[in-house]
Amino acid sequence: MTGGSAVGGALLAGLAAGYGIAIPVGAVGAYLVTLAAHSRRRVAVAAALGVATADGGYALLAVVGGRAVADVLQPVATPLRWTSAVVLVVIAGVIGGSAIAAHRRHADGRPAEPLRGTPATPGHAYLALLALTGLNPTTVTYFTALILGDGADLDGPARSAVFVVAAFAASASWQLTLASAGSALGRRVSGPRGRLGTAVVSSTMVIGIAAMTAANL
Repeated sequence: MTGGSAVGGALLAGLAAGYGIAIPVGAVGAYLVTLAAHSRRRVAVAAALGVATADGGYALLAVVGGRAVADVLQPVATPLRWTSAVVLVVIAGVIGGSAIAAHRRHADGRPAEPLRGTPATPGHAYLALLALTGLNPTTVTYFTALILGDGADLDGPARSAVFVVAAFAASASWQLTLASAGSALGRRVSGPRGRLGTAVVSSTMVIGIAAMTAANL
């Protein structure tokens, strides 16, 4: 395989891998939409990039360490996924409860308070979503399986780098799409009842998806 075609193959493989891990919307994706609907755009964008960074980091681990890294993470995969599910359920519960309290304050004519359970700054949003996504080490197993399955010729640092960057870019583009959808939803239902409805429905979705994930562990 020529150098150009090999790099092109690594690029396509990275894009396919990034979209493959990102597009199935799980609890983190549902939380990202919820956060975006109730936050400033900069906060939502930072959160989306936090998710993509975790995916890109696991792609890098898979390229560098391969099966060895996957084997090291395997014993802690289930506890970490349980931790992620519990944290997401707690956050979703806080968001739902905060939205109900805010609606009651509005009905009573009292000043509104910020929605709890969502980061207030881009930096906090980035770190929070990076940590939540990083609690799912099965992502590295996914990337490792693709690499060891000869889905792409990653022999050499250039091809490996292209694969990792492409996986990150694919994940980032999808997460930013979710964030944009959440922001658009927040603008369309900006009234008190609309914000209450989106918060409660989104929180319920996060809890449901997290519970189903935990049940399959």
